[in-house]
Amino acid sequence: MKRLLAGGVAAVGMATLMASSAMAKPVNIGVTLSRAEHLFLIRIRDAIQDEANKVGDVNVQFEDAQGDVGRQLNQVQNFIAQGVDAIIVNAADTSATQGITRLVTQAGIPLVYVNLGPDPSEKLPANVVTVVSDHTVSGRLEMEGLVKCMHGKGNLAIMLGELASNATDQRTAGVKEVAAKYPEIKVVLEQTANYQRNQAIDLMTNWITTGQKIDAVAANNDEMAIGAIFALQQAGIPMDKVCIGGIDATPDALDQMQKGNLDVTVFQDAKGQGKGAIDAALKLIEGEKVESFVMIPYELVTPENMKDYLNR
Repeated sequence: MKRLLAGGVAAVGMATLMASSAMAKPVNIGVTLSRAEHLFLIRIRDAIQDEANKVGDVNVQFEDAQGDVGRQLNQVQNFIAQGVDAIIVNAADTSATQGITRLVTQAGIPLVYVNLGPDPSEKLPANVVTVVSDHTVSGRLEMEGLVKCMHGKGNLAIMLGELASNATDQRTAGVKEVAAKYPEIKVVLEQTANYQRNQAIDLMTNWITTGQKIDAVAANNDEMAIGAIFALQQAGIPMDKVCIGGIDATPDALDQMQKGNLDVTVFQDAKGQGKGAIDAALKLIEGEKVESFVMIPYELVTPENMKDYLNR
């Protein structure tokens, strides 16, 4: 009888376990990236996917906004209609985040911005988190490195990213903040190349043809810095005549640094941001509390310490 009872209890326990396992559903997370072809965003995407794979039972659906705010809003609305468990957004236009936040919070879905999102001064609703790095700091670090390369004097050109991005404003502000401390450094040119390598080639070529003397270029990201390098090379200008700075420390940028073409970049931790975004999303899904802003630090990269960043 005891044996029969024990067997019955075991059977019930097994049935309960099987039922609970059957009821357990995979977590579904929708991710919309501002521009899926950006090298830095590719690394964030890969980090999100890698972390989801490690956790297990996490399905991630990626969408490309192609720099279009309307497209990104539609992608967010589609995620809501699908009933995803959380949404991760890399904002195509940081001024449009309030609308996205309102849509997602009204649907009762956790929302995580990554890399580009609301300004850190903005008060976010519950269940909304931004995983980002302090872009002003990156601009400061970049310019501090360029100041050394310029020996504290010369003409500075600034290549701006997308004008709709708060990262562009903040990185540029950081550059100018440091440059202003040096009376013999003058900002002579300032124009957008939208974070794009090809646009930066065209922009730098145009600047060269004006005859304006340029001693340094502070680009808001590495892709534009590489574009500036290619344009200088095409014009036959020796790379030791112009100091070039970028931000992100992408593999392509580090390759240019190894070749002696890029003087300064700033490591932005794509893996840290991607991992931080999925970690925050999973915690919000579980009802855990997460800080509104999760800051991933920037780090200065120069030829002296470049090897430390080759595999990061």
